[in-house]
Amino acid sequence: MVDANSNPVHIIITEGARADCQKYINLISNFRDEYLLADKGYDSAEIINFAKNLGMIPVIPLNKNRVSKRLYDEYLYKLRHLVENAFLKLKGFREVATRYVKTTSYFRGAVVMSAIRLWLKVVA
Repeated sequence: MVDANSNPVHIIITEGARADCQKYINLISNFRDEYLLADKGYDSAEIINFAKNLGMIPVIPLNKNRVSKRLYDEYLYKLRHLVENAFLKLKGFREVATRYVKTTSYFRGAVVMSAIRLWLKVVA
């Protein structure tokens, strides 16, 4: 999750072979926002229903294999570029972009340290 300046607010690191959508519910369960913006990789009934139960309006484009169609706010979805900007900022740090460390816990540390450096630039 990111703020309006594309700075990371909440990060979950998964193993390389695991799909991100499996951890997505853990990521959004602690937040109470009005909208949930995600890309079409997160277009699942489980995530959409979970978001609605939290009072969020899901803004997720349809996956190409979805049978039942639903509407989403295409204009609001354009704000998702903030998330992509956060990835771009984090990959500006060599230890994140090249992933020198092999274990998930060390990589999580590298990502958190990079996120802290991004936040310090905002505050300073």
